[in-house]
Amino acid sequence: MHQEVIVHLTPAHLARRWFVSVGHLANLRSNGIGPAYLKLGGHVLYRLADIESYEQRSRVGTKA
Repeated sequence: MHQEVIVHLTPAHLARRWFVSVGHLANLRSNGIGPAYLKLGGHVLYRLADIESYEQRSRVGTKA
């Protein structure tokens, strides 16, 4: 059986992953902050590799 490999996320998918609104992601893009994204044919897409890298850089360690 063929399993599809997800390599891009739409803003709606990323919003669900991060528990934020699509509007919040739009604000991040507008302000030039947040993860890198692609704009293809007027559509915004996020590469999964970029999201995972951004999440890793945003990780906060504890002193425990």
